[in-house]
Amino acid sequence: ACAAIAQDRNRLPITVEARSTDFDYQNSVLVFNDVTIVQGAVRITAERAQASGLDFEDSGWEFSGSVRMKLTDGELASDTARVRFSKGEIQSATVTGAPATFEQRHEAQLAQGRGNRIDYDLDRGTVELAGDAWLSDGHNEITGTTLVYSTGTQRVISQEQVVITIKPREPEIAPAPVAVPATEPKKPE
Repeated sequence: ACAAIAQDRNRLPITVEARSTDFDYQNSVLVFNDVTIVQGAVRITAERAQASGLDFEDSGWEFSGSVRMKLTDGELASDTARVRFSKGEIQSATVTGAPATFEQRHEAQLAQGRGNRIDYDLDRGTVELAGDAWLSDGHNEITGTTLVYSTGTQRVISQEQVVITIKPREPEIAPAPVAVPATEPKKPE
């Protein structure tokens, strides 16, 4: 199913909107200010972007200033990002910040993470949080130097020491019984 979604996405047009643009054809550098790139449900916004061309078949882009990415299976926010476009779609993204953040909603569960650097590989469906990495499912928290999270299976892997904090769940409070007024039995007439 994921491959079918990717095939459909790379057939969608990519729209680039910017407040201002500077095309340096001699040096093959494009600079965009207050830029938004949209392809279907995928959306990237930033104060500034620089690219070596508008070739989305194979190009690298650098985004800076309030970078926000809404991707097929998550959202990223950071100070800076490097995005690789390949075959007409986003292939991977590396975001850095103080910290960079990741979020994914899966049914009723919200996974959130942060790190100094986040490497997001869309083909593999993995998010690698590195440098003061933290990941939470809303109840439990995992911290470590590097954490790898699978967006498809909601699985976390680390080859290094981690600390897991398990928060007790709030007890479910049963609704108070509804008081039924006592009635006296009717006397037969």
